[in-house]
Amino acid sequence: MAKKNPSATPRGAKSLCSIDLRRHKLFNTTTPAPKKTTAAPKGKALALNKIRLPSPSLSMRTSDSDLKDQRIHFFPAADRRAFCLDQLGRGFLLEADTPRPSWNPSPSTSLSLVGPDFDDLDGGGGGNLFIMDRRVAKPEPGGVSDGGGGGGGSFHFQFEALVYRKPWYLGYLSKTWHCDLLPPLPPHVGGSDHSYLEISSYAVVGSQVCISVDGDGTYCLTTVNSTYCWSEVGKWTLPFQGQVHYAPELKLWFGFTAEDQNLAAADLSSMDSRSQPHLLNSWKELEPPKGWQQVQDPQLVSLGSGMFCIARFFRTGTAMDDCQNVTVLTGVEVVRGVNVLPGTADLRMVKHKSLCHKSGSGEDTITTVF
Repeated sequence: MAKKNPSATPRGAKSLCSIDLRRHKLFNTTTPAPKKTTAAPKGKALALNKIRLPSPSLSMRTSDSDLKDQRIHFFPAADRRAFCLDQLGRGFLLEADTPRPSWNPSPSTSLSLVGPDFDDLDGGGGGNLFIMDRRVAKPEPGGVSDGGGGGGGSFHFQFEALVYRKPWYLGYLSKTWHCDLLPPLPPHVGGSDHSYLEISSYAVVGSQVCISVDGDGTYCLTTVNSTYCWSEVGKWTLPFQGQVHYAPELKLWFGFTAEDQNLAAADLSSMDSRSQPHLLNSWKELEPPKGWQQVQDPQLVSLGSGMFCIARFFRTGTAMDDCQNVTVLTGVEVVRGVNVLPGTADLRMVKHKSLCHKSGSGEDTITTVF
């Protein structure tokens, strides 16, 4: 997970920590009986086991070239690896077991993870990491992106891929990372009724990368004859918000619902262009105490075997002296159950345990969990 410390580290710096969930016992050794989640009584704090962050594996700082926009992102790769990317597109591959990062090609786009497809990064199958703009504005009439025609222009999402392969012109060399610029979405995406467009959800479905553009539709990136191309799937959007994870043990996709940000499951294996995929089940694993304000979208980490860690981020208190940042990590397990209502899948969510990390002003704050 990534954290920032506004007082002890320079501006624009983040640290990477590794938490052993087995030692913290986020999951019970046996699956507990399901029970209804209820809100904490008024005036009584939610009972949570507190955790302390371990010493950071390493710390990274953004460039000083742009003091107004200092951002640094951490994305999961494979095993105990992570990518670190700053606002200038400089990229590093980080190893959790060694403090020495390795340099990677520098993509130039605003950075958000679509979904990795890794297979033996040490030289076997290769791997891809797709990155993208999440939100773009329509160019002003007569601008560069508009082509100077004065008609308002079309939206231009920037898509790139970090690909682990041998150089095509020197095939005898070992594999390394390459940055490929991917084709943009079709010019008609967004039409003329929007001033900006946002990618609301994204998932890896088989060998394709699927994205949903809010208010427009869903598109898939495929490879045909070693060339990337986009195709429209439907005029609907995926029934999720943010990144969607595939659980091979259950053969289903999991993410958060757009309406209430609850954990939900859907089958995306055979998407029909005529209708939006429907949610099979959704669950609420946590009812925060009154007065806790959510400060950023929740994050989902798939741990395999139908187990997930859900991270939710809150702020408590109203005055500066009693304000705290609270990150709650909850271990949940999705298992096959028995149909209760017609049209529902035989799935049920089992909540295991919740841990929390609290921080005041000037203290370590968790920003990303993966």
